[in-house]
Amino acid sequence: MINTSEVIEFFDRLAPGWDAEMIRNDEVIGLILDNAGVTAGKDVLDVATGTGVLIPDYLKRNVASVTGIDISPRMAEIAQEKFRETGAVILCGDVEETDFGRQFDCVVVYNAFPHFPDPERLISRLALFLAPGGTLTVAHGMSREKINAHHHGAAMHVSNGLMPAEELAEIFGKYLEVTTVVSDERMYQVVGRR
Repeated sequence: MINTSEVIEFFDRLAPGWDAEMIRNDEVIGLILDNAGVTAGKDVLDVATGTGVLIPDYLKRNVASVTGIDISPRMAEIAQEKFRETGAVILCGDVEETDFGRQFDCVVVYNAFPHFPDPERLISRLALFLAPGGTLTVAHGMSREKINAHHHGAAMHVSNGLMPAEELAEIFGKYLEVTTVVSDERMYQVVGRR
């Protein structure tokens, strides 16, 4: 079982070098956001935003608003510093314990899903944040096999591993209409619509 305090400590330690270590595939990110329905005028909740890796992508799509949340104080602090002038709201906290007082058109969990202790509890909670017609997406910018190999090292104690996309789609299906299931050599994504 993942210990939340260990996750916070792990990502606080990595935060200062996070952006320098980031590997991006802009084509895959574009496809992920297309599948997620992130378009102009949408309100986006970026779960486990980290240093705000996807915030520039949301802003380029002219979304109405971006709210990022991360459980790591150091990650959230860096994101706040980077995006202070953009209007993006960055919160530090546990998304499962946060009352946003509003709903979102798009809820995105990018490159973070294995670090949540209880996948089904997370999906059930995030589904509640969706406005009618809104989408929830869990995605990774690389294959399931690469993610699991990567997490097998230093991140092993803070990762559940990435379940098969079909298994995640079954969980989504309890709360949402599943619209996309992709698991190939380039990416991993499950999308559900409320």
